[in-house]
Formats: sequence, C-alpha cells, structure tokens
Amino acid sequence: MAAAGLGPGEAAAAAHALSLPAEAFGNDGGGEPPGAQPCLTLLLPPQPRVELAWAMKAHQHAEIYFNIYSDFRATFRDLRVDVLDPEELKSEPAKEKWRPFCLRFQGLVEDFNYGTLLRLDCRGGYTEDNSIFATRIQFFAIEIARNREGCNSAVYSRARQPAAQEATSG
Repeated sequence: MAAAGLGPGEAAAAAHALSLPAEAFGNDGGGEPPGAQPCLTLLLPPQPRVELAWAMKAHQHAEIYFNIYSDFRATFRDLRVDVLDPEELKSEPAKEKWRPFCLRFQGLVEDFNYGTLLRLDCRGGYTEDNSIFATRIQFFAIEIARNREGCNSAVYSRARQPAAQEATSG
C-alpha cells in the first residue's frame, strides 16, 4: 500500500510515531501527547496523519494474515487443524512441505521462524501432552485456520461460561 500523500519527512515521522507506545498519544487529537517532551510534538504529524499511518499499518497486517490463511490452505488443503498429528509438522516429508511455506513469509512476519508452543488439540489447553514446538508462522497459520474454520469455538464458549455464570449470580 502506498504512503497516500506522505512525503519522505512525514513518512519518517509516521514511522517514528508508530514505534512509540500507545500512552504517548492523547485521545483528543490536539496538543502534546501526555508526558511527551516538547520537541516530540514537532516530530509527529498532525493527529489525522498518525491515524492514517495506523490505518495503513493495520491494513498491511490484515493483508499479510489473510494471505497466511490463503497460502496455508492452498498448500495444506487436507491438513486437519482441530487435532494435529505431530508427524504432519515434524516428519521429514512434512518439513519439506513446510519449509517453502514458511520462507514465503520471511521479511513479512516478524520473527516468522522463531519457536513457539502450539496446541495439538484445539479443544485443550497448553499442557505437556497437548503442546508441540513449532515455528511462529506455523502457529499463525494453524491458529488462523482454527479461528476461521470455527475450531476454537469450544474454547471460546468454555471461557465465556464462568463470566456468564458470574453475571447471573452476582
């Protein structure tokens, strides 16, 4: 996505603004961000520009994560995501299929090849028997597929039950 009217200086200021913590910005659209040093305000574009930069960044992330799912299902059409077979992730033939998939996201997804835990059965939690070590892009691909295909509905419903019970009893 193009920088939609941002010049080099504005783009640099927007990039700097995107690197700041959320607390650095007020919600009223005017004045200095709370706790900001006076010179920081001069580096920030007007509030609408910051919002535009955030919107652009959000759109880029949405595109990437949509592509993760599309590419995942094009590559792993028949892979069951509700209950994973470790062999589908760790065997040599599986690694040969996963490697090119993962590498497509190098430079697009931060730390795409870092290790993380992944649940084997999406209805269960992170326990020793229900977890496997996977790359971050494998985690994203499988969890996005689980969400889009409704596999995590049981977890969501189970998590909402205590809150619903609390609301009716309290």
